[in-house]
Amino acid sequence: MTVDRQALGFGYGEHAAYASNPWASRGRLYPEASSPTRSDFQRDRDRIVHTTAFRRLKHKTQVFIAADGDHYRTRLTHTIEVAQIARALARALNLDEDLAEGVALVHDFGHTPFGHTGEDALDEVLKPYGGFDHNAQSLRIVTKLERRYAEFDGLNLTWESLEGLVKHNGPLTTADGQGLRGPVSQPILDYCALHDLELASFASLEAQVAAIADDIAYNTHDIDDGLRAGYLTFEMLEEIPFLARLMYEVRDRYPGLESSRFTHEIMRRQITAMVEDVIGVSQRGLADVRPASARDVRCAGRVIATFSDEMSETDRQIKNLLMTRIYRHPEVMRVREGAASIVTDLYRAFMDDPSLMKEHYWIDQIAGMEEPARARHVGDYLAGMTDTFAISVHRRLFDHTPRFALVTPPRGGRGFSIDPASF
Repeated sequence: MTVDRQALGFGYGEHAAYASNPWASRGRLYPEASSPTRSDFQRDRDRIVHTTAFRRLKHKTQVFIAADGDHYRTRLTHTIEVAQIARALARALNLDEDLAEGVALVHDFGHTPFGHTGEDALDEVLKPYGGFDHNAQSLRIVTKLERRYAEFDGLNLTWESLEGLVKHNGPLTTADGQGLRGPVSQPILDYCALHDLELASFASLEAQVAAIADDIAYNTHDIDDGLRAGYLTFEMLEEIPFLARLMYEVRDRYPGLESSRFTHEIMRRQITAMVEDVIGVSQRGLADVRPASARDVRCAGRVIATFSDEMSETDRQIKNLLMTRIYRHPEVMRVREGAASIVTDLYRAFMDDPSLMKEHYWIDQIAGMEEPARARHVGDYLAGMTDTFAISVHRRLFDHTPRFALVTPPRGGRGFSIDPASF
């Protein structure tokens, strides 16, 4: 049966001239026929959702590590919240929502078990072999490590989706190739040698809204989870003028509101205010730059989708509150040490005996590899682990696995052991 593409709703509509056009994509590393029912960016988004890496996010740390903490965010629920905010921003700015959503959904694929604590530990042991960076690992996953398709490794995503993944936080190099934030990770350089992602330019506006959506999401939900656990109190929130104003508005309109509803009313107002701030700043930026194409956005020499100066100060204050009240709490630092020791112990065990990585695709060849290649495979395997799987394997191999026990946070709240580096 022939499909009438003109009658299909691709979600494209009347997009702005500066939006990324799925019908004019720069293509995929391995050419594929277009779909009669989905745009290329829709296909990318769908491929991302159906990966093993996406499913693993449900058991990877966002902030709280606790098997019985079902109401706390995981890396998966964080990702879904980011995607929702990114899509809202994209719609308001007449961008391609599918590309923005896809970049948001894939942006944390490379995270290790135990969040940034695990990343720091893995980077430390891999320093002799180039270190570890979760953004570069995300690229490895979608271009090499996912093994689903008959004709290629990875997902064979479009240039635009990969560019958004790699550069959503801005350019990686100067025009002459010098790293802007230190040396560019080798996996990114290796891929760019095959499929140039133009590391010196800014990313599309869709990738920019995905990046700022990440900030909005964790600034909000880390407060929510911190209040739930008892590491934060409403009095602490009042230290930040922006949050104090929101709390006053809610109390004035709903006197005597129970704490759970009170918290939600604050959080929803926080998200709304931050989203509207980004929309306003983006509109002014677009008026200044006057981009006539997505290419013009990349060459604008500045981020367009960002916070105002006032909201940037609020963003800084919130991050400082979370750092001082949660992430650097002594109990949290103790837990960080335990999580890091699991990653370090497993790395050493797998390097000594690669056969312990029973599910690894290259299990038969790893033992005979040179040490740098073997280390990279061990890093891939470790980075793909969930928190629960890493703890389980450590218990099987060692007799001193740290216990992530229920703890008592300040002010008597009900808390759980947590990873202090959620951002």
